Amino acid sequence: MASGNMKAIKRRIKSVGSTRQITKAMELVASSKLRKAKTRAEQARPYFNELYKTMCEIASANDDFSTVFTTKREVKRKLFIVIAGDRGLAGGYNSNVLKMAAEAHKDDSELPKIIAIGKKAGEYFAKRDYEIVASYANIAEDIKPSTAQDIADLAIDMFAKGEVDEVRVFYTMFVSSMSQQPENMRVLPMDTVQLEGYGKMTYDPSPEAVFNRIVPRFTASLIQCAVVESYASEQGARRTAMESATDNADAMTESLSLLYNRARQASITTEIIDIVSGASSQS
Repeated sequence: MASGNMKAIKRRIKSVGSTRQITKAMELVASSKLRKAKTRAEQARPYFNELYKTMCEIASANDDFSTVFTTKREVKRKLFIVIAGDRGLAGGYNSNVLKMAAEAHKDDSELPKIIAIGKKAGEYFAKRDYEIVASYANIAEDIKPSTAQDIADLAIDMFAKGEVDEVRVFYTMFVSSMSQQPENMRVLPMDTVQLEGYGKMTYDPSPEAVFNRIVPRFTASLIQCAVVESYASEQGARRTAMESATDNADAMTESLSLLYNRARQASITTEIIDIVSGASSQS
C-alpha cells in the first residue's frame, strides 16, 4: 500500500516539475519582452504629448474655434476600440480591460460597435454578438504606424459620417512590472485644453483646417501608444503570473517531497517490523 502511494507521489512530483519548467521559461520570455516593451512605451509618450500640445495650441488660437472633431453631440451610438492580448496566462490583464469595456455601456440601450485589437478581445465580443467592424490579432508586439493609421482612419471616418457619436479606446496603462491599470479614454469628440499665453495666431487656410489635417495623425499616435502601453502591461502581468506559478510549483514540490520521504520512511519501518517479527517467531 505504501509502495503504491510512493509511486503516485513520485508521478505527481514529476508532473509538477514539468509544469515548473514551462512556467519558468514563460517567465523568462516575458521578462525579456517586457524590457523591450517598456522602452518602447517610454519612447512613445513624449511624441504623443507634444502632438497633443500642438493641437491644443491650434485650438487656443481663436475663441470661436470649432470643428466636427471637437463638437459634442447627443450620444446614441458608440464605437469602442478595445485592446487586449493575443494569449492568456497573464493574470487579470485581459479580463480587467474587457470587464471595463462591458461596464462602460451597461446602461446604454444599444450595444457599441467594436474595433478589437488582440485575439482575446475579438473572441470576447464575438461570443456576445457585438458588431465587430474590424479585428486585429498579433500586431501588438511590433505595431506598425501604418496599421495604427488604418485603425484611426476607420474610426475617424465612422465618426465624421455620423455612424457613431463617440469613440473610446480601452487599454491598459503600464505603471510598473508589478502594476498595470486599465484605462478608458475618449478619442472623439476630442477634448482640447485652453493653453495660457496663446493669443490669436494666423493659420493657412484656417486653424480648423490645420487641426483637421492633424487629427488622423494624432488619433493614430494615440492608438499606437495605447497598444504599446497595453503590450508592456501584458508582459508585466504575464511575468508576475508565471513567477507566482513557479513559486507555487516549488512549494508544491517541497511538500510532495516531504510526503514521499514520510511514506518511504513508513515503508522501511514496516519492513523492519516484519523482519523482527519473523525472527522472533522462529526463535
